[in-house]
Amino acid sequence: MKKKVIVGLSGGVDSAVSVILLQEQGYEVEGMFMRNWDSSINGDILGNPNNPNDVCPQEKDYMDALDVAKQLNIPLHRCDFVQEYWDRVFQYFLDEYNKNRTPNPDILCNKEIKFKSFLEKANEMGCDYIAMGHYARVIHDNNQHTLLKGIDQNKDQSYFLCQLSEKQVAKALFPVGNLYKTEVRDIARKYHLSIAEKKDSTGVCFIGERNFKLFLKNYIMSKPGNMCTLSGEVVGKHDGIMYYTIGQRHGLGIGGPGDAWFVIGKIPNENILLVGQGDEEYLYSNRCIVKDVNWLKIPSNESFTCNTKFRYRQKDIPVVINVIDLNTVEVVYKQKARAVTPGQAAVFYQEDIVLGGGTIDEVFMNEEKRKY
Repeated sequence: MKKKVIVGLSGGVDSAVSVILLQEQGYEVEGMFMRNWDSSINGDILGNPNNPNDVCPQEKDYMDALDVAKQLNIPLHRCDFVQEYWDRVFQYFLDEYNKNRTPNPDILCNKEIKFKSFLEKANEMGCDYIAMGHYARVIHDNNQHTLLKGIDQNKDQSYFLCQLSEKQVAKALFPVGNLYKTEVRDIARKYHLSIAEKKDSTGVCFIGERNFKLFLKNYIMSKPGNMCTLSGEVVGKHDGIMYYTIGQRHGLGIGGPGDAWFVIGKIPNENILLVGQGDEEYLYSNRCIVKDVNWLKIPSNESFTCNTKFRYRQKDIPVVINVIDLNTVEVVYKQKARAVTPGQAAVFYQEDIVLGGGTIDEVFMNEEKRKY
């Protein structure tokens, strides 16, 4: 009897090719399209209702997913997770911004929606596994389930999966994780899929490619203030320090001669955005505290070496992990790192294996705590 896999069919090429690969491997495959954001009430740009070719991106993705399902002869279910997304992901996103931190909602979306709400619905449909078009890999060996980076290092998305539980990983398949993006496109062309040349989605999962600051202003009240150097010189005005992230260069509105300006810190109680020019030393750190750590491989020692990513697509940095408790660690890195940002994820690797990850809470240069 064939094992049944429910694929998160998003309307993109990666999930479509995932269906093809699973069919070739002999699985019984069905698709599920997730509706996570209600465009009619959540401030999205809906498109022109008088122009049938001008529809909101989410509906266009659904139509693309439906077209792929018909081409590949699989059923497509459409499931609504709008309330779950709002309660478990978006509210956290807003809370973190109100704390002047820079959250990563895609990580929480994977944990709470794609591998929780989606998995629960797929289990009701009698699935053996769920599959997503992520560039990651998983090895199922009896009761051991190991999450790894995708083969294509330029597309690897294991960073965004760091908060999955072992039970979630145990039910997951990542069919394109063993391929390069060019190979995925080639398969889509071979099967004459209508979305073979569709561009990759970018931006925050529910916001897309729209102006992020304008979107955020719909939900968080702005409080303008001064941009200052570390010496206290006022060099500009900001719209609200929550709109800016450490290391940000664009959108500061500071001109004049010399090197480019960057965000180098925040002083929330004074509503000051700290800025500096060029490769500002204050942007660098050599240790940080990471909290809410989720372990896929529980450490056997109180101190051990591994590699860490502090940002998506950042090169791995060799570090020493000092375990404070199972939920909190100190991360020490001899090779100084730039713009390690509270609210973002630190993900730990042993070569390609994902050990776990947590949220960056405090950042230091030796004993000096950075004003991030």
